Amino acid sequence: MERLKETESLTVRQKKEWGEILTGFEARNRYAVYDGSGQQVYWAAEEGSLLARLVLKALRPFKLHILSAEGRPAIKTEKPFRFYFHEISAFTPEGRLIGSVKREFSLLERKFRVTDAQGAEVCRISAQLLHPWTFKVYIAGAEAGEILKNWSGLLKESFTDSDNFSVAFPSGASTDHKALLLAALFLIDIVYFER
Repeated sequence: MERLKETESLTVRQKKEWGEILTGFEARNRYAVYDGSGQQVYWAAEEGSLLARLVLKALRPFKLHILSAEGRPAIKTEKPFRFYFHEISAFTPEGRLIGSVKREFSLLERKFRVTDAQGAEVCRISAQLLHPWTFKVYIAGAEAGEILKNWSGLLKESFTDSDNFSVAFPSGASTDHKALLLAALFLIDIVYFER
């Protein structure tokens, strides 16, 4: 997680295989993560069941392993099966809980609560009904950062569910809080943008 200390923003690009594009079968998600200067700092790979991906889609349980560009474990995330109140937890490579991101009930917004390992609120994430690709990060009610789904182009958006995201971290955010926002980005992709 050392690279998170040094960066104020990240760009995440989902990688797709031609077999998935041609057959429509959902493969395990893979992502490349870049810092603000465009240098790859992490890559992430989903671990989970093919049957769960095909049948349960966004409801499926899975683990997402985030590794440094050199291949060293950096963060591990786990998403249990949830019907509506989706949740993802982030852990250090040694297994220490960093915290969790949990979806909250809302009819008109997409809302999440981010908590640390002790359950204390770190921040809230919310996307308005008319801005479904912009997730604002709020600390104590004040806007402090954002997670954006970036437009990938007409063909890519039409024929794949390969997504590009960016996250702008709150000023002064700790490494653990940045790791939780990165986990939130992956949860948002799975819940809202997977087909």
